[in-house]
Amino acid sequence: MTDSALRDAPSDSEPASSGHRSGLWALMLGALGVVYGDIGTSPLYALQTVFSIDNGAVRPTSGDVYGVISMVFWSVTLIVSVKYVTFILRADNDGEGGVMALAALVRRVLGNVRGRAALAMALGVFGASLFYGDSVITPAISVLSAVEGLKVSTPAVSHLILPISASILALLFLGQRWGTHRVGSLFGPVMVLWFVAIAAAGIGEVIRKPGILLGLSPTYAGAFLLEHPYIAFIAMGAVVLSITGAEALYADMGHFGRRPIRRAWFAVVFPALTLNYLGQGALILRDPKSVASPFFLLLPSWARLPMVILATAATVIASQAVITGAFSVSRQAVRLGFLPYVRIRHTSAREIGQVYVPAVNWILFAGVLALMLGFRSSEHLATAYGVAVTGTLIITTVLFLVVARAHWDWPAWRLVVFAVVIGGAEVTYFAANLTKVTHGGWLPLLIAISVFTIMKTWERGREIVTARRAEKEGPLPEFIEKIHEMQVTRVPGTAVFPHPGKKTTPLALRANLDHNHVVHERVVIVSVTNENVPHIPAAERISIDDLGYHDDGIFHLTARYGFQDEQDIPAALRLAASRPAPPGTEFDIDPDGASYFLSRGTLRFTQAPGMHQWQKKLFLALAHNAASPAEYFCLPEARTVVMGTQVDL
Repeated sequence: MTDSALRDAPSDSEPASSGHRSGLWALMLGALGVVYGDIGTSPLYALQTVFSIDNGAVRPTSGDVYGVISMVFWSVTLIVSVKYVTFILRADNDGEGGVMALAALVRRVLGNVRGRAALAMALGVFGASLFYGDSVITPAISVLSAVEGLKVSTPAVSHLILPISASILALLFLGQRWGTHRVGSLFGPVMVLWFVAIAAAGIGEVIRKPGILLGLSPTYAGAFLLEHPYIAFIAMGAVVLSITGAEALYADMGHFGRRPIRRAWFAVVFPALTLNYLGQGALILRDPKSVASPFFLLLPSWARLPMVILATAATVIASQAVITGAFSVSRQAVRLGFLPYVRIRHTSAREIGQVYVPAVNWILFAGVLALMLGFRSSEHLATAYGVAVTGTLIITTVLFLVVARAHWDWPAWRLVVFAVVIGGAEVTYFAANLTKVTHGGWLPLLIAISVFTIMKTWERGREIVTARRAEKEGPLPEFIEKIHEMQVTRVPGTAVFPHPGKKTTPLALRANLDHNHVVHERVVIVSVTNENVPHIPAAERISIDDLGYHDDGIFHLTARYGFQDEQDIPAALRLAASRPAPPGTEFDIDPDGASYFLSRGTLRFTQAPGMHQWQKKLFLALAHNAASPAEYFCLPEARTVVMGTQVDL
């Protein structure tokens, strides 16, 4: 494994062929359709929420409007343009991004500094847990805010807003099983149309009132903070809505690469968002009553209903990106050992990142529906939004600073500047959003704490069960010696035993000898190793060990996988069989005719120390509902046998 993942991004000024340019444009289009859905639809509700907090504490006066526009612009500039696009995208883990991938990168960078590495991973797990809270709120607030445009365009059907929104989300979640690859080609063009439309809507008001451009100066944000410190502090809890979705820039880097994401941001998204926010500010100054719905009132009456339709399509795309992000995070968590096996379906034959996780899908749908029916409007939902987003921002900054210091050797002064400017702003956003906790902000925190508890309980339970299983399994070298001493009967065929390592004996292998008194002619113990990187090349995936006897037909095969790779054991066997065996080893197996023996340890609840009683009950419930390892490792059902024994917890 090289450190290429940790080097700086290549210069954007590198020469490119026409074919490369066309590929770059295609990736930019794809990034617009997937990466920028969330932050791209923030203008629907961000400014409206700012001017509705505390029953209109922020007033539609020139001082407040200029101050708010300045705060929004500089929030987007600092957090998105500077932090994520300029710096965070450089901290990729073999091309993959996201808070868990960053935490895994930090653990790899810190190496044997065990305490710090464990803390970094815990931060990553909590950041991922916060993402689940965000995944429940984003679809609800996005779709509701779009459909609520009917209040402006077609007031007569306002009473249908909630059922229409719920129906759209139901169709969205029902359609997840078929994946996004069939409609993915439409996402980019729709979002291009969206960004053109919101830019055009804003530029009309900017031309009518060009003085709003003064709001781009940071002095107005400073003046607003000095003149109304408390109101400005509360407003920051709503201003942060303008940067929701910033984490998606990083999380989706593995699908598109940093260059397309950067260029799409600076060429399309950033200018369009800026023009729309400026336009909304100019409209509020011209007509203070427009604070009720500044986004839709920017448009002439004839364009409002078409914009509602376009906004609904854009928010569905934004929701889709968040949902698939939750699937990806869940798969990463399983690979890294923080969640039990869950059923994961690949929905595209070409794109490995397109997966469907049924359990996560339906849990999210239930949460989104309950949230929508409970809060009933995007204005009320906005009070619950922001805590999860700002918490993730802070965690990402902390982990990035570790990489910048430990691997890039940033000097102390640069770390301090980054921490004070970026981290200070994010801490302020987080503090402002804590004021929302009693008004709904408790919900994403509750979701995050629940998910974090589940993940850490599963991690700890796995450690205990693995240790107690090892006691029952006994050393593998002694077991092999026993086979040679006893002259055990060898039956024809290849038996494959998935097992965590080669120090202990698979329970199924031991049970086969103890009860059936036979061992197959070919025995392959397969250990799947999860690495702290997204992908392992096929050339580096497998290694074979004859375990000290080159002629007894017993082998150990190690299959290495990244946390984004599909763990297909039959494919690993075919890969091993297709390669020359190690010198002196007769690795002659039939992958397509092999039988698979799973070692199952039936868990029994006990009073033994190691975990709290409630944690043991939670772990047992998770284990009981986990997907079958046979399905998880892609084992053929007709040739898989489950054997094992009881393990105390």
